Amino acid sequence: MRLLPLAPGRLRRGSPRHLPSCSPALLLLVLGGCLGVFGVAAGTRRPNVVLLLTDDQDEVLGGMTPLKKTKALIGEMGMTFSSAYVPSALCCPSRASILTGKYPHNHHVVNNTLEGNCSSKSWQKIQEPNTFPAILRSMCGYQTFFAGKYLNEYGAPDAGGLEHVPLGWSYWYALEKNSKYYNYTLSINGKARKHGENYSVDYLTDVLANVSLDFLDYKSNFEPFFMMIATPAPHSPWTAAPQYQKAFQNVFAPRNKNFNIHGTNKHWLIRQAKTPMTNSSIQFLDNAFRKRWQTLLSVDDLVEKLVKRLEFTGELNNTYIFYTSDNGYHTGQFSLPIDKRQLYEFDIKVPLLVRGPGIKPNQTSKMLVANIDLGPTILDIAGYDLNKTQMDGMSLLPILRGASNLTWRSDVLVEYQGEGRNVTDPTCPSLSPGVSQCFPDCVCEDAYNNTYACVRTMSALWNLQYCEFDDQEVFVEVYNLTADPDQITNIAKTIDPELLGKMNYRLMMLQSCSGPTCRTPGVFDPGYRFDPRLMFSNRGSVRTRRFSKHLL
Repeated sequence: MRLLPLAPGRLRRGSPRHLPSCSPALLLLVLGGCLGVFGVAAGTRRPNVVLLLTDDQDEVLGGMTPLKKTKALIGEMGMTFSSAYVPSALCCPSRASILTGKYPHNHHVVNNTLEGNCSSKSWQKIQEPNTFPAILRSMCGYQTFFAGKYLNEYGAPDAGGLEHVPLGWSYWYALEKNSKYYNYTLSINGKARKHGENYSVDYLTDVLANVSLDFLDYKSNFEPFFMMIATPAPHSPWTAAPQYQKAFQNVFAPRNKNFNIHGTNKHWLIRQAKTPMTNSSIQFLDNAFRKRWQTLLSVDDLVEKLVKRLEFTGELNNTYIFYTSDNGYHTGQFSLPIDKRQLYEFDIKVPLLVRGPGIKPNQTSKMLVANIDLGPTILDIAGYDLNKTQMDGMSLLPILRGASNLTWRSDVLVEYQGEGRNVTDPTCPSLSPGVSQCFPDCVCEDAYNNTYACVRTMSALWNLQYCEFDDQEVFVEVYNLTADPDQITNIAKTIDPELLGKMNYRLMMLQSCSGPTCRTPGVFDPGYRFDPRLMFSNRGSVRTRRFSKHLL
């Protein structure tokens, strides 16, 4: 099938039509905001960018293991980030952070519902015009292509339905609502197309691969391009392609140190999990683990096809390819069967692999990075002046190019607002009100007051996480990941009180940050300044910043 761009009548204000071959002077006039370090010279074109986004792929529990081709074609040909995090361990808030370069408290998407601002009219009006793809298209003359899962409530009738095509996309091939593999509907430039359950024409990961290859065949050769391909894998319902349904039969979820143990001295939601888990729960999570890996084998094929096509068309050496996930996942850690949403490494840490011009092969970076950095990085690649944005993230381009003596952050913010209503679940009357995502044995993965914010910090001295919950306890969790990488022991009551106060203060600063103030020195940076008078009330207790009950 041949992909067509949005019809002229559907081009959005501020979005250029495809540019014809034009003189350098005219190109300079049109793209004046995106020259940057690359400039525009006769016979040259700014780099292309591809962003590959998986759904619920962990890094901590071996999520990259099935992707041998991806690791060879992207990781080994470029840089792998070993400390990449998401600011919220849930699909819609995390994807919103990727698109806007902002923390959740600034883009205001707090969960996967319309009420939580996921693909809402408010999001469309306020945030979509300022996403990095919109800037690439309107200010930098990039042709932009999207295929796959956008935001969980995309296509909802109250959000404009499938006719809504977000500002900034030349080609739009988006899934209605949440991840599926068969029996789904796509918006193709605003027109609905239903798919069934015939593997050869309907399996979504393969459909995304094929339409992406079509784009590379039929795109304009006069503009650089940006592609975002967002696969359903390895999100539930974990439907593998037929040829992969018997793979990994002898694989089980990792039995690491925090598997199937009680979450002692943790937030009440973690403590409520039944330990040991039931045999049925363990069988279920092991099966889910295998199926998740099976679905990723089709993603591996997609990556291989894409890289080979870029090489065939002569575009590969001028193309940056990013591979990452919207959040991590857990399978039995602290006796929670399967989900994300929690503050621990298995849910907030993700894979991030990048190859492209100027990136040496077989590089590993330990720099602390987050998905809010992807937008600034891609705009930097395009030559856009990042001072013109309100993004919270930082460009990774200096790291990718091996800059020495680089000043970099020592902490990132993680924040989440729990889902659920403040009522008791009639199927689990013994549990506290407001629980959700409950398993048949009343082990619940979320609650309305599972609302927290954390500072995740890394330095030469500390590998630390400090978290506060917005509940009646104002519960605090602190972990020293150097000594305790599995986050078993909460050291909130034994850590140096002065350090605890500094982390509390830093958390308040990050929760209210915006743009440049999100990039100020952290507790372990030489430039950090701490005024202890700001930390204490008249009673002398540590002051904590409360969360909004509506929006972070």
